Amino acid sequence: MLNPLFIAAEGDVTPNISLDAGRNIFEIEGWSHPEDAIAFYTPVADWLSRYEGSPNPQTDFYFKFQYYNTASAKQIVRIISALESISRKSKVAIHWHYDAEDSDMLAAGERFAKMCDIPFKFVTY
Repeated sequence: MLNPLFIAAEGDVTPNISLDAGRNIFEIEGWSHPEDAIAFYTPVADWLSRYEGSPNPQTDFYFKFQYYNTASAKQIVRIISALESISRKSKVAIHWHYDAEDSDMLAAGERFAKMCDIPFKFVTY
Protein backbone atom coordinates (compact mmCIF):
# COMPACT_ATOMS: atom_id res chain seq x y z
CA MET A 1 0.00 0.00 0.00
CA LEU A 2 1.23 3.44 -0.92
CA ASN A 3 1.94 5.64 2.09
CA PRO A 4 -0.13 8.83 2.28
CA LEU A 5 1.47 12.17 1.50
CA PHE A 6 0.48 15.08 3.71
CA ILE A 7 2.08 18.51 3.40
CA ALA A 8 0.83 21.19 5.77
CA ALA A 9 0.18 24.66 4.43
CA GLU A 10 2.64 27.38 5.28
CA GLY A 11 0.40 30.41 5.74
CA ASP A 12 -0.48 31.99 2.42
CA VAL A 13 2.65 30.60 0.71
CA THR A 14 2.03 26.88 0.17
CA PRO A 15 -1.17 24.83 0.12
CA ASN A 16 -2.32 21.89 2.22
CA ILE A 17 -1.78 18.70 0.27
CA SER A 18 -3.50 15.44 1.21
CA LEU A 19 -2.94 12.36 -0.94
CA ASP A 20 -4.20 9.18 0.68
CA ALA A 21 -5.21 6.33 -1.62
CA GLY A 22 -6.38 4.18 1.30
CA ARG A 23 -8.92 6.80 2.40
CA ASN A 24 -9.57 7.95 -1.19
CA ILE A 25 -8.47 11.54 -0.46
CA PHE A 26 -6.75 13.56 -3.19
CA GLU A 27 -6.74 17.29 -2.43
CA ILE A 28 -4.70 20.45 -2.78
CA GLU A 29 -6.12 23.46 -0.95
CA GLY A 30 -5.08 27.01 -0.22
CA TRP A 31 -2.52 29.49 -1.52
CA SER A 32 0.32 28.41 -3.79
CA HIS A 33 3.26 30.65 -4.46
CA PRO A 34 6.27 28.79 -3.05
CA GLU A 35 9.72 30.16 -3.68
CA ASP A 36 10.61 27.00 -5.65
CA ALA A 37 7.43 25.50 -7.09
CA ILE A 38 9.25 22.63 -8.80
CA ALA A 39 10.86 21.49 -5.53
CA PHE A 40 7.62 21.96 -3.60
CA TYR A 41 5.47 19.93 -6.04
CA THR A 42 8.00 17.19 -6.89
CA PRO A 43 6.87 14.96 -3.97
CA VAL A 44 3.31 15.24 -5.34
CA ALA A 45 4.40 14.25 -8.85
CA ASP A 46 6.48 11.39 -7.45
CA TRP A 47 3.57 10.16 -5.31
CA LEU A 48 1.18 10.26 -8.29
CA SER A 49 3.71 8.36 -10.39
CA ARG A 50 3.78 5.57 -7.78
CA TYR A 51 -0.02 5.70 -7.42
CA GLU A 52 -0.40 5.19 -11.17
CA GLY A 53 1.01 1.68 -10.72
CA SER A 54 -2.05 0.61 -8.75
CA PRO A 55 -4.73 3.31 -8.69
CA ASN A 56 -8.11 3.12 -7.01
CA PRO A 57 -11.01 2.29 -9.34
CA GLN A 58 -12.15 5.94 -8.99
CA THR A 59 -9.92 8.92 -8.28
CA ASP A 60 -11.61 12.25 -7.50
CA PHE A 61 -8.95 14.95 -7.29
CA TYR A 62 -9.91 18.22 -5.59
CA PHE A 63 -8.20 21.51 -6.38
CA LYS A 64 -9.27 24.22 -3.94
CA PHE A 65 -6.94 27.10 -4.66
CA GLN A 66 -7.49 30.57 -3.29
CA TYR A 67 -4.54 31.78 -5.35
CA TYR A 68 -1.61 30.33 -7.29
CA ASN A 69 1.24 31.95 -9.18
CA THR A 70 2.59 31.20 -12.66
CA ALA A 71 5.23 28.78 -11.40
CA SER A 72 2.54 26.86 -9.52
CA ALA A 73 0.35 26.80 -12.65
CA LYS A 74 3.09 24.88 -14.45
CA GLN A 75 3.06 22.35 -11.62
CA ILE A 76 -0.73 22.09 -11.78
CA VAL A 77 -0.31 21.14 -15.45
CA ARG A 78 2.24 18.52 -14.34
CA ILE A 79 -0.29 17.10 -11.84
CA ILE A 80 -3.09 17.06 -14.41
CA SER A 81 -0.79 15.27 -16.84
CA ALA A 82 -0.11 12.62 -14.18
CA LEU A 83 -3.85 12.30 -13.57
CA GLU A 84 -4.37 11.85 -17.30
CA SER A 85 -1.93 8.91 -17.23
CA ILE A 86 -3.80 7.46 -14.24
CA SER A 87 -7.09 7.86 -16.16
CA ARG A 88 -5.90 5.20 -18.60
CA LYS A 89 -6.19 2.65 -15.78
CA SER A 90 -9.09 3.96 -13.69
CA LYS A 91 -11.80 6.60 -13.66
CA VAL A 92 -10.53 10.07 -12.79
CA ALA A 93 -12.47 13.28 -12.21
CA ILE A 94 -11.15 16.70 -11.25
CA HIS A 95 -13.18 18.91 -8.95
CA TRP A 96 -12.16 22.55 -9.39
CA HIS A 97 -13.39 24.61 -6.45
CA TYR A 98 -13.46 28.39 -6.63
CA ASP A 99 -15.01 31.36 -4.87
CA ALA A 100 -18.26 32.28 -6.65
CA GLU A 101 -16.96 35.85 -7.01
CA ASP A 102 -13.57 34.80 -8.43
CA SER A 103 -14.12 34.66 -12.19
CA ASP A 104 -10.35 34.44 -12.78
CA MET A 105 -10.11 31.17 -10.84
CA LEU A 106 -13.08 29.77 -12.78
CA ALA A 107 -11.45 30.81 -16.07
CA ALA A 108 -8.19 29.18 -14.98
CA GLY A 109 -10.00 25.92 -14.27
CA GLU A 110 -11.70 26.09 -17.64
CA ARG A 111 -8.29 26.52 -19.34
CA PHE A 112 -6.91 23.49 -17.49
CA ALA A 113 -10.01 21.48 -18.45
CA LYS A 114 -9.37 22.19 -22.15
CA MET A 115 -5.83 20.79 -21.84
CA CYS A 116 -6.91 17.28 -20.95
CA ASP A 117 -9.51 14.57 -21.46
CA ILE A 118 -10.40 14.28 -17.77
CA PRO A 119 -13.90 15.37 -16.74
CA PHE A 120 -13.84 18.60 -14.71
CA LYS A 121 -16.54 19.51 -12.22
CA PHE A 122 -16.70 23.16 -11.23
CA VAL A 123 -17.79 23.79 -7.66
CA THR A 124 -18.37 27.17 -6.04
CA TYR A 125 -17.95 27.91 -2.36
